[in-house]
Amino acid sequence: MKSHFTFTKKQRNGIFLLFICIILLQIAIFYSASSNKPDVQDSEQVIKWQREIDSLKVIKIAESKPKIYPFNPNFITDYKGYSLGMSNQEIDRLLKFRAKDQWVNSAQEFQQVTKISDTLLEEISPYFKFPEWVTKPKTNAFQKTQYENTPKTYDEKTDLNTVTASQLQRVYGIGEKLSENIINYRTKVGGFAADIELQEVYGLKPDVIENIGKAFTVKTPRTIQKINLNTASKDELVTIKYIDYEIAYNIMEERTLRDGFKSLDELTKVKDFPVHKIDIIKLYLMLN
Repeated sequence: MKSHFTFTKKQRNGIFLLFICIILLQIAIFYSASSNKPDVQDSEQVIKWQREIDSLKVIKIAESKPKIYPFNPNFITDYKGYSLGMSNQEIDRLLKFRAKDQWVNSAQEFQQVTKISDTLLEEISPYFKFPEWVTKPKTNAFQKTQYENTPKTYDEKTDLNTVTASQLQRVYGIGEKLSENIINYRTKVGGFAADIELQEVYGLKPDVIENIGKAFTVKTPRTIQKINLNTASKDELVTIKYIDYEIAYNIMEERTLRDGFKSLDELTKVKDFPVHKIDIIKLYLMLN
């Protein structure tokens, strides 16, 4: 074994020279391979990849921008205006305008107030959201010019017990719902006994009742079985609307003190009597 690892000086020099040759050969191969690589900077594939990377960057930048949601331009704050691209002067003009309790109701008015450029207006106006009463104004269903308000004579008036819903709707203040309420009440009680019964219809206000009276009146009143106020018993009195047992008792007490009522209006002197309903109650009473 020793003979295999024992070298002469000449042999050692040969082995060293061999190592140097191998190293030089490896270096030559490395540089040769490097010099033969294609120039990737100019390759079409790299250019294609670079374009894709650039397009992805553009998309990413667009996604990173703050999204704009529909908004009412009347309530733009300093920060909101800045984010939309408005200058401080343009924002201040809007804030001063709003400080006077005035409102912007269109994109054109917004530009007139703020003095923003046409380019910026075109960019942000699609996001303007105004209230429905601005974008879809409701027409006034009760415009006085559409109705006949001239009072008619008794002969010219239509009977309130035969009038139709469409005729009632020609009165200022009456729409489909109120005309329906009037017809339903008339059907329920069997016809109006007097014009005053319009007060019993739900939803009718005094001014509307007055308008009805200009064109309609009761000409064929329903028959009411009247009760003699001076002889009626308590049980008879409580059959009248708005009179309960306590009020009936008070009526009889007052009747005794007065030795009989001389007028129906004297009922207003009865304790706890519903004075505001006396005209309705009087429809059901009579004196001997």
